[in-house]
Amino acid sequence: MSNRFEELIAQGEGISVEFKECKDSLPKSIFETICSFLNRFGGDIFLGVANDGTILGIDREKSKKIRADLVSAMNNPQKISPTVYLPVDEIEMGGKTILHVYIPESSQVHNTNRRIFDRNEDGDFDITDNTDLVAA
Repeated sequence: MSNRFEELIAQGEGISVEFKECKDSLPKSIFETICSFLNRFGGDIFLGVANDGTILGIDREKSKKIRADLVSAMNNPQKISPTVYLPVDEIEMGGKTILHVYIPESSQVHNTNRRIFDRNEDGDFDITDNTDLVAA
């Protein structure tokens, strides 16, 4: 399993892979990325990895809380609506702990904080006010 993750990280960020630095708490931008992956083709988020693919790791003592915070947020319609269950896996890589979140493609349009995001290349874009893009 970790070989697959190593390959994804080696490929770098793209339309379906995102890296987030995360030492001891969830980065705020994670919800925009989750929303955009749900609204596009799905994808993989790696927490504890720098934008250039460097494994930074997360604080092992905070890993359980970060995972719980993410699961809790995914059940909060203020964070992601409609709500969704996402598995969060803890992985050891290079002696460091990182978290992997797999986001499936959704058949619904999701929003975070009442904003709709879509994925393009390696970025998340707010398309709330663009009805053509939302419809697509």
